[in-house]
Amino acid sequence: MNPLKGPAKRLTVFVGEDDRWHHKPVYAEIVHRARDAGLAGATVVRGIEGYGASRHLHTGRFLSLSEDLPLSIVIVDSAERIEAFLPQLDELVTEGLVIVEDVEVVRYVGRAAQDCADGPGA
Repeated sequence: MNPLKGPAKRLTVFVGEDDRWHHKPVYAEIVHRARDAGLAGATVVRGIEGYGASRHLHTGRFLSLSEDLPLSIVIVDSAERIEAFLPQLDELVTEGLVIVEDVEVVRYVGRAAQDCADGPGA
């Protein structure tokens, strides 16, 4: 486990749900690469409506022409680990926004190894 407490960085990547990298969703590739890089964790959040640099509105409202909903991938870890991960985003994020912010980690606790091995609801 990656112990994390105190000053850290939050990396947030904004992409579209339909964005692809080698026929795979960009958000999934980012999460898998973050895990492979040993980052503390990653979460994908699906938005209900939004727009970006193209100013094209993406919405999930009924009868909308767009279903390419906005997503954000949030990763928190040490400044060094976040900085080391950023070059991977250069090839993955061809449309979107990448931001890095200072944060303070107050608590970061995972499940015990046995709980994870038993699966959900164990």
